Amino acid sequence: MVSQTGPVHAPVFAVAVEVNGLTFEGTGPTKKKAKMRAAELALKSFVQFPNACQAHFAMGNCINPSTDFTSDQADFPDTLFKEFEPSTHSEDFSVYNPVNNELLSTAYRHGRLLCHTLDLMGHGKQNRHKMACKAESEKNPVVLLNELRSGLRYVCLSETVEKQHIKSFVMAVRVDGRTFEGSGRSKKLAKGQAAQAALQALFNIRLPSHIPSRSKCHHLPQDFADSVYQMVTQKFQELTDNFTSMHARHKTLAGIVMTKGLDIRQAQVIVLSSGTKCINGEYINDQGLAVNDCHAEIVARRAFIHFLYSQLELHLSKRREDWERSIFVRLKEGGYRLQENILFHLYVSTSPCGDARLNSPYEITTDLNSSKHIVRKYRGHLRTKIESGEGTIPVRCHNAAQTWDGVLLGEQLITMSCTDKIARWNILGLQGALLSSFIEPMYLHSIVVGSLYHTGHLSRVMSHRIEDIGQLPASYRRNQLLLSGVSHADARQPGKSPSFSVNWIVGNADLEVINATTGKRNCGSPSRLCKHMFFTRWAKLHGKLSTRTPSHGDMPSMYSEAKLVAQTYQAVKQQLFKAFQKAGLGTWVKKPPEQDQFLLTG
Repeated sequence: MVSQTGPVHAPVFAVAVEVNGLTFEGTGPTKKKAKMRAAELALKSFVQFPNACQAHFAMGNCINPSTDFTSDQADFPDTLFKEFEPSTHSEDFSVYNPVNNELLSTAYRHGRLLCHTLDLMGHGKQNRHKMACKAESEKNPVVLLNELRSGLRYVCLSETVEKQHIKSFVMAVRVDGRTFEGSGRSKKLAKGQAAQAALQALFNIRLPSHIPSRSKCHHLPQDFADSVYQMVTQKFQELTDNFTSMHARHKTLAGIVMTKGLDIRQAQVIVLSSGTKCINGEYINDQGLAVNDCHAEIVARRAFIHFLYSQLELHLSKRREDWERSIFVRLKEGGYRLQENILFHLYVSTSPCGDARLNSPYEITTDLNSSKHIVRKYRGHLRTKIESGEGTIPVRCHNAAQTWDGVLLGEQLITMSCTDKIARWNILGLQGALLSSFIEPMYLHSIVVGSLYHTGHLSRVMSHRIEDIGQLPASYRRNQLLLSGVSHADARQPGKSPSFSVNWIVGNADLEVINATTGKRNCGSPSRLCKHMFFTRWAKLHGKLSTRTPSHGDMPSMYSEAKLVAQTYQAVKQQLFKAFQKAGLGTWVKKPPEQDQFLLTG
């Protein structure tokens, strides 16, 4: 047994079994049912038939071959397959056959678990006469995809039980050498999402969706996603002298691309970054002069904040043409908002560390028969990075605050995972507390992931974990990201990660290099992305630009006080932390408060 979760009156058991070098995990309200589920998943990896007709023949079940064999478990008592239901509309099969019923009973007695392996079988050919009568717009995406590419097979990558015993499934299908995923509250819905993703990417077919919004996987058009990836890598190639510079070495590369709508012709790379490590606790700084987290995604976001300051500073000018060059426009009620139709897209060369990466281990082969399944006790929980290393662990402490003296005496400095930080950006925005005094929340429009990418898992950890956050104040929202992988991902970067992080911001000629261990540049000077630099720029804007927050006397002299000026932002942040706790996903761990208690220096 792996774990037992849930309340005493409604426990959820997790049991794992290893078969052929793969580990399969089953969950259920009892240990017996959890074992049964683990056995079913194990069987799915190697027991299957070439097509649905052969499977039914082996079971003695002469059912219409147009049945969807990857739909949910049926309601037939104590079985794993749907009861035979004679159809008076069938033109191809007898309405009733006693021999068939006898064979079906034999199949139930000798191989009920075998029935469940039909999740992996090919979708039978549809009745073309009936299909011809349907309008294209009314066709099920699975049916339409089967007409375009017959003989496809779908595999259930995962089945999770969320609160109130609501199930969530992730289905995948390989078409023309590419794998597409979908997620939903049932296998049928998840399968439809996977088929829809394939239709959109390969055939540019977009069908009207009748699936509830909470079950959708939001996809970015594949050609657009590939263009974002190419722009970021080409810019990095340019900045590193065709990858010959010593600072071209990286394990994770990230960048943000700005577009006007989805017009790639007007796209512009505005920030770039690399890195996979965090500061060592002994170098923690109480003057805001060190960058704590040098993971590429986090550095890209800090570089983006640097870019936002530059855009706001254009409004300090007295010349109208400078204001018009800014991406911000002034609001009558105070503050600034983003110009209409400007979108931001984050590219990351590998799935963000934390729950998103741990739930993306599947190396799907051509026949979709094998899946690497990681057994984890804490599915969906908040996770923290390992100090001066790589990888993440689930949050273990109930106290959300770390202590300054404890860290200096050798306690590990805890930093939240990139997955969890991106989920936070999806509620609070990218701009942070300081800039929230001036601008409305700014959200990513999409994320493009180069490798270890699985739509269903990424969508779940970015949005679905905090569906019950409640009503948010005006201008804040639960952002629904568009997600995509790339057609031809870069090869995995083996070996030890470099101990540096680089960043570049549009308008700057060269890369800045940060020592990830110390959080400063190699020469010892602070990075342009550190807290102190941002506080200095914020102070220059304070009192000169229109704000979204009412003025309460003099400008705060301490960094921590300046962050509290954005009261709505702080309230939403607490609302988010409570939502994580309410969902049973753990407590958000904060840095020692002393780190933010510094003053501006001349």
